[in-house]
Formats: sequence, C-alpha cells, structure tokens
Amino acid sequence: MIRILALLTAILCAAPAVAQHSDVTLLPGWRSDAGTHIAGVQIRLAPGWKTYWRRPGEAGIPPSFNWSGSDNVADVQIMWPVPSVFWQSGMRSVGYDRGVVLPIHVTPRRAGQPIALRLSLDMGVCRDICIPVSATTRATLPAAATTTDPLIRSALSNRPFTATEANVSGARCDLRLTPKGAILTATLKMPSLGRAEEVVFEPSDPRLWVSEPKTQRQGNTLVSTAHVQPPRGQPLSLDRNGLRITVIGDRGAAEILGCAAR
Repeated sequence: MIRILALLTAILCAAPAVAQHSDVTLLPGWRSDAGTHIAGVQIRLAPGWKTYWRRPGEAGIPPSFNWSGSDNVADVQIMWPVPSVFWQSGMRSVGYDRGVVLPIHVTPRRAGQPIALRLSLDMGVCRDICIPVSATTRATLPAAATTTDPLIRSALSNRPFTATEANVSGARCDLRLTPKGAILTATLKMPSLGRAEEVVFEPSDPRLWVSEPKTQRQGNTLVSTAHVQPPRGQPLSLDRNGLRITVIGDRGAAEILGCAAR
C-alpha cells in the first residue's frame, strides 16, 4: 500500500511539470476564399525553454503531429516560421525559444462545413535538459469564420524567403562517393542573410542520414558541405531535385528546393 501511495504521489507531482514548461493550443483561424481553413498550432514556452523545428539537428527532438480523430479533414499542411539556431556543448539544434505559432492549412473533405480538428503532438522541450512532451488539443473550425487572427498572420509573414525572393542565382550540388556514403557540397550563389549563416539539408528520402554541415561564405557564394549515409546495407540515392536547402541567418531564412549537378 505504501509503495502504491508513493507511486501515485510521484505521478501527481510530475504531471504539472509538463504544463509548467509548455502549453499547446489550436487557434481556430478563418476560412479562406479558396475553401481551405487557415488555423494555427500555438506552442507557449516557459522562460528559458525551447522547442524544435521540423529538422531539429543532432541535438534536437523532431516534433510529430497526429491528426487522427479529426472530422471533415482531407489534408493538413504545416507552415514553418523562420527558426533560430542554438549551440550547446558543441552541438547544433534548430528551433524556437520564445514559443511559436505554426500556421496550418486544413483542407476539408466536405466544403462549406465545419471542421472538428484534433491534434496529438509529441515534441521535445529543452532548457538544461530535454524532456519529451505529449499534448492533445482540439478545436472546431467554423465554416463561416472570416475574421483573420493576428497571431497566425504574423507567423505567416515570418516565413522563409523563396529562392527568387532571396535573389538566389544558382544552386549546385556535388556528390563525392566515399566507402560509407558520400560527401555533399552545395554551392549557392546568393547575397548574405546576415552573420553566422547556417545551412540545413533535407533530402526527400527521410531515411538518409545527413551530418551537421560545415558552411563558409566567399563573397556572393555560400558553400556548405555535409556527409550523407544511406540505411545500412542500402545503396545511396540522393534526389537533387527533391533536396530542400534552408539557409538561416540573422536577417531571415531562405528555402531552396532542388540543385543542379553541375
């Protein structure tokens, strides 16, 4: 009996800790003229805590979104605002340190009707240590909602630049095979996005492992190099057209989709 009471006490004491670190809410948003619904996932963080971007780096925990249990939902697309880059003990992570609103575009199965949205979110929150957090939240998205939410609109405006907007005039990817995989070198012709530019590689095949890159700027050219490895026992196949390259600087970020072999 004493052991059971002690276990219950530990559970009850631990449960509020998650709420102290973070809070997840669905913002109902508005229905667009095109018929999709613009909503938002609001993640609030306690001071000093951070959470992670879709590609969090070797020191981060990638978030996982589960929309099962929703009604009148055909598709959900997440729009990611510009993240920050953090360094701790020589390891890089990419994410958000003051909370974030993630805009989402929800396509209904039945046009002109309300959407019952349910989200189960698994994510990591970190301060001195990292803690996995699971949160469940839900909201009704009215079909007649037309008033825009300033929090969502602000997050939408904080998106990365496209390659055209960032004045990228060339993107080349060289792949040199090694016994364990390959060395990928991206050469980007583009103006600087500010100090301490960082590059994130996202292959279209999520099974490929990509190391943290080494990046340097030479005038109007940014060069970033990383190691790429396929799953054990599998040949390496990298789709250059599907490779997403994100450059993050202190003046914003740019997303470049695809690069030429030469």
